[in-house]
Amino acid sequence: QGHVDTTAICIDKQELNGSWEFRFRFPAQFGSLVIEKGSISLNGISLTIFNVSDNEFSVAIIPYTYQHTNFNLYKTGDTVNIEFDILGKYIARMLNKDI
Repeated sequence: QGHVDTTAICIDKQELNGSWEFRFRFPAQFGSLVIEKGSISLNGISLTIFNVSDNEFSVAIIPYTYQHTNFNLYKTGDTVNIEFDILGKYIARMLNKDI
């Protein structure tokens, strides 16, 4: 959609057999919008999230994405823009949840 909901901090980056795993920390107030195997956009790149906790999640980056996006520049401590999945925002709105 192209909207920034908040930001996250990269707290870990690991290379795993040619792919990469990044871990991010975000404001806990948005926790209801982050679900295991759900979608999220980081700096405009739509990704699937996993290993979700109250205010952290991980994403796996395949070699093509790593080479053709700015993910190859990210390092621990960097800030990224987050856009949460639109369906989650609609559901939160219908349930009258503050986000």
